[in-house]
Amino acid sequence: MPFTIYPAIDLKGGEVVRLAEGDMDRATVYASDPAAQARAFAEAGAGWLHVVDLDGAFAGEARNAAAVEAILASTPAKVQVGGGIRNMASIERWFRLGVERVIIGTAALTDPALVRTAAADNPGRVVVAVDARDGRVATRGWADVSDVPVADMGRRFEDAGVAALLFTDVGRDGLLKGVNIEATAALAAAVKLPVIASGGLADKSEIKALRLKRGIEGVIAGRSLYDGRIQLAEALQAAR
Repeated sequence: MPFTIYPAIDLKGGEVVRLAEGDMDRATVYASDPAAQARAFAEAGAGWLHVVDLDGAFAGEARNAAAVEAILASTPAKVQVGGGIRNMASIERWFRLGVERVIIGTAALTDPALVRTAAADNPGRVVVAVDARDGRVATRGWADVSDVPVADMGRRFEDAGVAALLFTDVGRDGLLKGVNIEATAALAAAVKLPVIASGGLADKSEIKALRLKRGIEGVIAGRSLYDGRIQLAEALQAAR
């Protein structure tokens, strides 16, 4: 399968930010125009964009819908969106607006039937976010940590028709410490679903290492792109 680079556009108060370890009080603003940022990524060759409504993740409902709509209107790139998606009404609304895939995190733990219904109605268009602290699933904007192991969470949806699992090591996110390749590969080996890596990408060599692991189909690139440590063109080349 092709290996995909997903440039991240995290939204807080209508601006493009990156958080450190998912902490809303440790946000760095990188751009005030999300649509312009989306265009820049698409023009550099990105076929997908990973958009997260951070305010929505904590509120449990969309808070940056206008910014997402502007992104959708500004670029031909496919968009997957997450953050506060916890009912069918919000899922259907995002699809009507033109989002290609929705990412369900907290609700996948608290309401697995929602994932199954959404995936049955929209095969291959639902991604389950498996966010982890110390191997356990974190929810509600990573503010809470459950007692559910990440592999158990992934296995629950193997037969549901979801597109992929999005695995984030919360302790590395936004810190440029490097992706937790070992934990990502372990999850990919434990489940029968493609896994997207996330959290801490710092160097293009990690892209090559992830690409060679069975079952890992892509990686989220955030702060490394914004800080200029990786150029998007380099990342896309490393993914080929």
